Amino acid sequence: MRLRSLLLATAVSFSLAACTGDAPDEPADPGAASSSAAPTPLPSAEPVAAPTAPACYRLTFEQALAPTDSSVDVECGRGHTATTIAVGTLENLRSGHLLAVDSRQVRDYVAETCPARFADFVGGTEADRRLSMLRPVWFTPTLEESAAGAQWYRCDVIAVAGTEQLAPLTGRLRGVLARPEDRDRYAMCGTAAPDTPDFERVVCSARHSWRAIEVVTFDDERYPGARVARERGQTQCEDAGARVADDPLDYQWVYEWPTAEQWRAGQTYGRCWAPA
Repeated sequence: MRLRSLLLATAVSFSLAACTGDAPDEPADPGAASSSAAPTPLPSAEPVAAPTAPACYRLTFEQALAPTDSSVDVECGRGHTATTIAVGTLENLRSGHLLAVDSRQVRDYVAETCPARFADFVGGTEADRRLSMLRPVWFTPTLEESAAGAQWYRCDVIAVAGTEQLAPLTGRLRGVLARPEDRDRYAMCGTAAPDTPDFERVVCSARHSWRAIEVVTFDDERYPGARVARERGQTQCEDAGARVADDPLDYQWVYEWPTAEQWRAGQTYGRCWAPA
């Protein structure tokens, strides 16, 4: 019997720098984190119309990371990398005071709202979403636009294709993760075993040799420590690898557990991997 047992702690978080649920928070602006006063007047700007949903955009990876976006939407039947799934009004009043658009309270509100709208839109289970390369990103007005009266937020869906790349979005996205025939298109795969130097996380519609197959959940409110996190999913991932193997006596698997940094960022789960 040959059993390959591999353990892997992700050194680099799979995230979109504060625009996704898996990402670390942006550094707090000391002057904005607890703001309860009206934003400092800025040079006057023309009122900006709120975006609409549905809409499509041709964003780059860098644009998807930004807190604001001034891109012009494109026809959804043409090539695009982002789809707007929801537009709403910011909750920027607290105790009768207008909060700055970059205040922690406003940012936290959008950071809670858009992932929830994303989950409703793409469907599937929580595990389906954690095993996919689809991610929510969100945008708010600039400080100048906010000073001119803009009070909207915009929730988009993107698909990460690989390192600092977005995948084109095709087909009907609403409920995509609830449809088995469409789920594979945006599933999470790897170009090699996750513990090797050649590994790159890619969407499964691209060339790949490994696939994320199962989620290891944690009930802990606080990070349990690297040793516990490493041990927690070993048996589960070994069993998951055996289930998908052609030969239950000769198979490979990898357990990818969350680091303390990822845990603080909201990734409170691990993933099991197996050859595709």
